[in-house]
Order: sequence, then structure tokens, then C-alpha cells
Amino acid sequence: MATTDSAWSGNGYYRDLSAGEIAHRLSFAARLPVENPFPAELLSGPFRAAAVLVPFQRSELGWSLVYIRRTTKAEDRHSGQVAFPGGGADPMDSGPVETALREAQEEIGVDPGEVQILGRLHDFVTITGYQVTPVVGLIPYPYHFKADANEVSRVFTIPLPWLADRRNRRNELRYLPSPYEPLPVIYYQVYDGELLWGASARFTVRLLEILFGQEND
Repeated sequence: MATTDSAWSGNGYYRDLSAGEIAHRLSFAARLPVENPFPAELLSGPFRAAAVLVPFQRSELGWSLVYIRRTTKAEDRHSGQVAFPGGGADPMDSGPVETALREAQEEIGVDPGEVQILGRLHDFVTITGYQVTPVVGLIPYPYHFKADANEVSRVFTIPLPWLADRRNRRNELRYLPSPYEPLPVIYYQVYDGELLWGASARFTVRLLEILFGQEND
């Protein structure tokens, strides 16, 4: 059952967090090693560069993260899934920040000039063969999103305290081809009808660990 944003409005620990403090806590994150949980024999590089925008918003109720649900029109392995706006790098992109901003503009109509970049996480290798850089940014609230109907079926937010509550997520094993051992995959509980899992859930949990350490219980 979905939990509403108002249920978290009294959580002072998260409400008092400033954008400057988020940026400070992210300042070392990009220097962490690439996270690749897959056996090298199963998934070896070179990987295609990609980036996603991890958008923070702050309302009168506190901090939330913005997610999208991809349409089922696109014929790829991520169709219909909850994700952050993003995609593969373009040869003309100057780096992951430009990739993330360009994709967010294309997919949900976010003006790059209205995004305050707070930092980035370390890179992640995904089962689809991408090396993804999550770029963390702050966008205004409220914001009039303009979803690309061919790529995005919904734009929505999930409150930061709900995401940080470990009771709202679990690990399930993903079975790989023999002889490889299964790998844990993060699944959140359904929130407002949406299921956050897989790579996007992994980006979310790593962000929370960097921001709050072991305090995100």
C-alpha cells in the first residue's frame, strides 16, 4: 500500500538537510571505484558510457527524488520500468553531466539551466552492458514536466525518508547462467503504484548510504 508524502512531513532529520550539505557529502563519491557485481567472464567490457540524472526536489513536505516510468513502446530491456531520466552518451557530450542533462531535457522537459548540480556518484556497470554515471541535481519545485510520450509514461516522486527506511526494501536473488552464483537485486515495496527495483534501486540505495551512512534505517 502506498505511503503518502504527508506521512513524512514531521521527519526533521531529513527536512533539515540542505542542498549544500548534500553536495558536501557527495564530494568524494565520484572517486569511489566502479561498481560491477557481475563475473568478468559473463560481462566484460568495454561498456557503453551512459548517465542518469538523479533529481532532488524540495517541497513544503521535505525532500523527494524524481523518477520516471518508461513506456512499453520502446523495444529495449528497460521498457515499462521505473528509472531515472538518462541514457547513453552522445559523441558530442562533454561528459556525464551533459549526457544526464540532455537526456532529462529530452525525456521529461527539464531545462538544463534550471538544474543545480550537486555532485555525482561513482560509476555502475549494468547487466545491459552500460557503465552508468548517476549525476545528482536539484530542480525547482513545483516543476511542469513535459514527458516524451514515446519514452516516458509517468513522472512521479518518492519521499526521501520513505526510500531511506530499510523496511521498505528487500533483496531478491537474480539467478545467472551456470556456473555463476546468484546475485542480490534490490526491490522496494510498491509506492503509489510504482515498483522501484534493479539498477535504479541500486543507485538510490548507494546515494542514501553516501548521504546518511548507517543512519538510513
